[in-house]
Amino acid sequence: MKNAGLQGGGIGFMVQAAFLFAVMSLLVKLAGARLPTMQIVFARGVITMAIAAAMLWYHRVSPLGGRLPLLLLRGTIGSCAMVCFYAAVVHLPLAEATVIHQTAPLFTALLAAAWLRERLTAAVVIGLLGAFGGVVMIARPAALFGADAAAASLPWQFAFVALLGAILSAVAYVTVRRLGRTENPLVVVFWFPVVTVPLTAPFALPVWVAPDRGEWLLLLGIGATTQLAQLLLTKALARETAGRATAVGYLQVAFATVFGAVAFQAWPEAWSWAGMATIVGSLLLATRWRRTAAGG
Repeated sequence: MKNAGLQGGGIGFMVQAAFLFAVMSLLVKLAGARLPTMQIVFARGVITMAIAAAMLWYHRVSPLGGRLPLLLLRGTIGSCAMVCFYAAVVHLPLAEATVIHQTAPLFTALLAAAWLRERLTAAVVIGLLGAFGGVVMIARPAALFGADAAAASLPWQFAFVALLGAILSAVAYVTVRRLGRTENPLVVVFWFPVVTVPLTAPFALPVWVAPDRGEWLLLLGIGATTQLAQLLLTKALARETAGRATAVGYLQVAFATVFGAVAFQAWPEAWSWAGMATIVGSLLLATRWRRTAAGG
């Protein structure tokens, strides 16, 4: 009974995190209309570091974790994943960028099997192939779809930037899962921006654009929603298997599609719908088969 309660809590935390990450993506796209991507990542890091430090102080938790190399690895990989995702959000429609990023659960399951000894099923491998096919449908590169299709397609390079971000996110998720066994979630969340700020500063400061009042509010909103979402994500990954917990993140796709339609009047085109459906279908199928194999 105790384990069931923990699992239910993990899924609940993940659903809340998915919604907040979708809100964050919307704010990033709005801010990216004028501000450089690296500036947004850097500003987000500064804001979330201040919030995380305040939370550590309030709860009287030492920021020094017991596994510093792993904390630094999580911060570095997570920062690179965030740069990829923000670049994709700025250059792609919100729904498409989000759904590609949500292939991360499949890569997470693959990595968790190798690193955490969690069970890997054939469904995950099939899901990975299906998800990659969905990314190709969204990107529609000229080499596969012809010049006419490419002319009407999205910036396909950023579709694969989003895919790279998903792979890096999977590495970060598995690292968080490992850290969640011994570290306080507040410490894990704190070390993310501690690495992000010095890592992105050399790229952000030379291209800095002075934000206006509305853009400052967007940057503050990005930092606040991300901080809360990261904390919820960390709690979820400490209570669930890495593959199962992050799979709930496909709910973020639905949120992002609605946000994109309302804020930008941008509904996905036919190929994008097909690619999104393929990716989400692959996630659902892999998740269902994993639960069946586990006896659930």
